[in-house]
Amino acid sequence: MSHSTLTAKGQITIPREVRQAVGLRAGDRVHYRVLADGTIILRVKNRRVRDLAVKPKGARHVSVEQMNR
Repeated sequence: MSHSTLTAKGQITIPREVRQAVGLRAGDRVHYRVLADGTIILRVKNRRVRDLAVKPKGARHVSVEQMNR
């Protein structure tokens, strides 16, 4: 189990093994949700819409002009 210490400024360092497990990198956004029972859910928001795109095999980039033709 990993742990962190809260600083006087309200900051924590997320342990390396946790960062690696969720693919967290510098600049990624982290969202927190606190449940009624005190459970805290941490979600990493590091995916862009482009990352979700699926390219068919053999796909190539075409310009707008090429698409219009």
